[in-house]
Amino acid sequence: MTQPVTRQSDPDQISVELSSRRTGMSFQRTRMSADRTLMSVIRTSLSLISFGFTIFQVFQKLRDQNVVTHAASARNFGVALVALGILMLIGGIVYHGQFMNHLRVERKAMTEAGLIHGESSFPVSLTLITAIVLLFVGIAAIVSMLFQVGPFG
Repeated sequence: MTQPVTRQSDPDQISVELSSRRTGMSFQRTRMSADRTLMSVIRTSLSLISFGFTIFQVFQKLRDQNVVTHAASARNFGVALVALGILMLIGGIVYHGQFMNHLRVERKAMTEAGLIHGESSFPVSLTLITAIVLLFVGIAAIVSMLFQVGPFG
């Protein structure tokens, strides 16, 4: 007759501990992956915003010097690129925020269940802060383009 197992053996405890740590580290890897995704959105948005602003400025200067007379369509294209970059950035920020919130909730639940340790902090992403700053710069650029005011006018 076999005795019921009331305690885990040492190798089993070690295995559970290693598994718990691996799972905890996977949350950090997932967090860094979300940051890399937001960096890709930032890179693309920055390209759209800067390219659109450049097109707008070039055709604005050509019109001011009477080199071209019909620059409205090119200027409108520049405004559209800046607006697209801003919209893409807003979408990326919203997606990142939702994803990170879900990841924090899942991590907290797993920590409370004792499945992971959850000792390391889960701070606000520096990438998110950068995206928000770029969003304000993009908004300032489009306001400057449309209303001829602000720092870029």
